[in-house]
Amino acid sequence: MTLIGLAGILGGLGLLIFLAFRGWSVLLLAPIAALIAALFSREPLLAHWTQTFMGGAAGFLGRFFPLFLLGAIFGKLMEDSGSVTAIATFITRQLGSQRAMLAVVLAGALVTYGGVSLFVAFFVLAPMAQELFRSANIPRRLMPAAIVLGTSTFTMSALPGTPSIQNAIPMPFFGTTPFAAPGLGILASLIMVGFGLWWLSREERRARKRAEGFGVGAPMATDRLATDEKLRERATTAREFDPAEILHGKRTDRPPPITAAALPLLVVIAVNLAMSLFILPALDTRYLADPPFGGVTLADLGGVWAVITALSCAIVTVLVVSHRRLPAIRATMDAGANAAVLPALSVASLVGFGAVVAAMPAFAVVRDAVLSIGGGPLVSLAVATNSLAALTGSASGGLTIALEALGPTYLERAVAIGLDPALLHRVAVIGSGTLDSLPHNGAVVTLLAVCGSTHRESYRDIVVVGIVGAMIALAVVVAVGSMFGSF
Repeated sequence: MTLIGLAGILGGLGLLIFLAFRGWSVLLLAPIAALIAALFSREPLLAHWTQTFMGGAAGFLGRFFPLFLLGAIFGKLMEDSGSVTAIATFITRQLGSQRAMLAVVLAGALVTYGGVSLFVAFFVLAPMAQELFRSANIPRRLMPAAIVLGTSTFTMSALPGTPSIQNAIPMPFFGTTPFAAPGLGILASLIMVGFGLWWLSREERRARKRAEGFGVGAPMATDRLATDEKLRERATTAREFDPAEILHGKRTDRPPPITAAALPLLVVIAVNLAMSLFILPALDTRYLADPPFGGVTLADLGGVWAVITALSCAIVTVLVVSHRRLPAIRATMDAGANAAVLPALSVASLVGFGAVVAAMPAFAVVRDAVLSIGGGPLVSLAVATNSLAALTGSASGGLTIALEALGPTYLERAVAIGLDPALLHRVAVIGSGTLDSLPHNGAVVTLLAVCGSTHRESYRDIVVVGIVGAMIALAVVVAVGSMFGSF
């Protein structure tokens, strides 16, 4: 029976992966895959669909949909107000074409650490990177890797306080904040940035020696993303913004000054820090133990509350300082709200599938195999998040599935050996942001299309800066954390 159950789990997962990356909607595939797993285990199908699957999906939405919603609205407001463009332009002008690579990385890092959605950053940074690289005569094939390094590595998973959904997911499981293990997060960030810039500089020097210039490539394909449903489905599974909404709303033709543009990003960082470390811990939240609020504690909610408050304050800030530069505020905010729905439901469906799999009797074999990996809970947690993020092509989906199934066990083991849950948090988040960038990842495919590049031309450099650098940082964090604990 166990072997048959395992075959059902693997068969359902295989079908999900095979069809999802051929453009089939995860909203359809995830329940079908879950029912296949339940069928092979001779479990009640309807009960697992309506109770287990929907219970897992609803639990994810209940915890994290406000982050999807506020993050997408904030990103769209920053785009249509011209704030992202103003910030990127300011950085590129200050550094100049002589430091084109660094300018693209820093611009991407600043806007994403400030809470701007990844796809919004892609659409603004790619045209600027193109002009910078052409002016500096740097091969355009390096553009996607430079953008990945700035937007999809350390500001997503390592830098303390980042408002990314990936950094928020472990907080309810481990009772942590967005600033979990700040010293280790900074260490990991420095490794990712240093290694990635070293590689890109090396490739730039080698290209100059070969007299390889900017070259000619395919045109940027921003319009295609609004009409290509296959690409859209893959993208929304990978990230928290529906790229079809990028072209909705109305963008200003007069960007704000840099101070007005950067102020909302500073608000995100400052409010997040203040809420996490000072304001929320000082509040009397004993009422959360009452039945109407679910009998929880501040540790279960504090981290998410901090990010929600930070993004809400940032949205108000954009509206106050840039409302005159928003030609159609309602259309912009509607587009942002709509952009949150499909990604949130797609990831929730993956989580529902994971909940059904975790409920199968045969899953005990998988759980025991993962937990028995040598090196302690940090190593097995890193392996689990890496593997599931790679299989699903989604850092947030893979991370949530891993923590829904194994999070309580990891926390119990950590407490038993005196391991700070903040260390589990940081390892889990960094682990989810490594192998999620395999070739089938929707964000990778989208970025290549936006940049007018191909896997053949640019994917090798994406692997080095987005996967290899993150793997090195993860290994260092696990090793240092195992020796010295969280700091």
